[in-house]
Amino acid sequence: MDIHHPDLTAAAIVIMAALLCGGLMARLRQPAIVGYILAGVVLGPSGLALVSNRDAIATLAEFGVLMLLFVVGMRLDLRRFMAVWKTALVVTLLQIAGSVGAALLLRHLMGWSLGMAMVLGCAVAISSTAVVIKVLEGSDELDTPVGRTTIAILIAQDMAVVPMMLVLETMESRAIEPLDAGRVVLSVLILALLFWGLSRRRLTLPLTARLANDSDLATLVALTWCFGAAALAGISNLSPAYGAFLAGLVLGNSAQSEQLLKRAQPVKSVLLMVFFLSIGLLLDFRFIWKNLGAVLLLLGLVTLFKTALNVAALRLLRQDWPSAFLAGVALAQIGEFSFLLAETGKAARLITAQETKLVVAVTVLSLVLSPFWLFTMRRMHRVAVVRVGSFRELMARLYGEDAQTVARLARRTRRLAGRLPRKRDDDARPRP
Repeated sequence: MDIHHPDLTAAAIVIMAALLCGGLMARLRQPAIVGYILAGVVLGPSGLALVSNRDAIATLAEFGVLMLLFVVGMRLDLRRFMAVWKTALVVTLLQIAGSVGAALLLRHLMGWSLGMAMVLGCAVAISSTAVVIKVLEGSDELDTPVGRTTIAILIAQDMAVVPMMLVLETMESRAIEPLDAGRVVLSVLILALLFWGLSRRRLTLPLTARLANDSDLATLVALTWCFGAAALAGISNLSPAYGAFLAGLVLGNSAQSEQLLKRAQPVKSVLLMVFFLSIGLLLDFRFIWKNLGAVLLLLGLVTLFKTALNVAALRLLRQDWPSAFLAGVALAQIGEFSFLLAETGKAARLITAQETKLVVAVTVLSLVLSPFWLFTMRRMHRVAVVRVGSFRELMARLYGEDAQTVARLARRTRRLAGRLPRKRDDDARPRP
């Protein structure tokens, strides 16, 4: 009798790889989700090719997106959000207008089609909720004024995904149907009414309260709210992610919010791991290598442009410089919903398969490099007022003990290779 179970073996390998890569990133003080992407790259077609069928985990990955927005809704403090909603809305509109406008201006220079410019502009406008939340949590800034402003902007961006997908879908027919326009207006009205009502009073959910007290059923209660609302939104021809966010918003303003959030977090962590691992499976290193110049150029332009655009928008709204700088740099990456926008553009025949690979490559690299970019820019902001006499001193001030450790290891490696004469490490340390 054959007792070999290849599916179970593959699942075990995936989980182990995600754990090892996530632990490695945590050791390097980076978000674990970067490690999950790395695990997908290692296991996928560009790596060991142990997981070649991405469709097998695509459904779980979509569940991860739903759980992410569900938890974001649960953690949203409406009273604090309402205090900064105007800032979040204006900044989001400026980000979308600026990103799409810049892509249209670069269209002829880069040889892009109109569809490619629109898809890329919409994708660049969206930042990563998962990455930014993890980074802010790691620096204990999630519940600060700048953290609340940043989260409000992320929520406004997530809500803007639905109308952007609608615009991309209708570009194929070059006409917006009244029913589609009504769907967007309806979703905005529902959200506005819910915000208004929940900001005035907390909800009472008797059945949910009774079931949430059962340790075995509490997790199922949270999942039922999340996926049930997503299913209802889908049946209503709205975005399932929109429904999951509304469900989290309702539960987050009930008496059982903390209890259910604690139960939902482990499930969210597992499904989110699958989502980011599936992103790693999409990365095609052969494509990146063949188009390395275009990928790196676009990545650099996007990172610098988004940072400048975010900081300028926040300063325009009279945010103080430190808050505008930190929030602007934190939002400089391309977000996970950009993959959905790219798939929407591909389905609407706005972009080709090769252009889809370009968007995916830039997005993945942007997500992976985002924590390092934030760390570097924050250090540069701190040393901007300090006089630096050399590049070596600049590196020491930027990366501190880590830079000195890396430098010492590099010198020892070169000595072993016989390229440098032996010298004491203490002599090579930068003098104050």
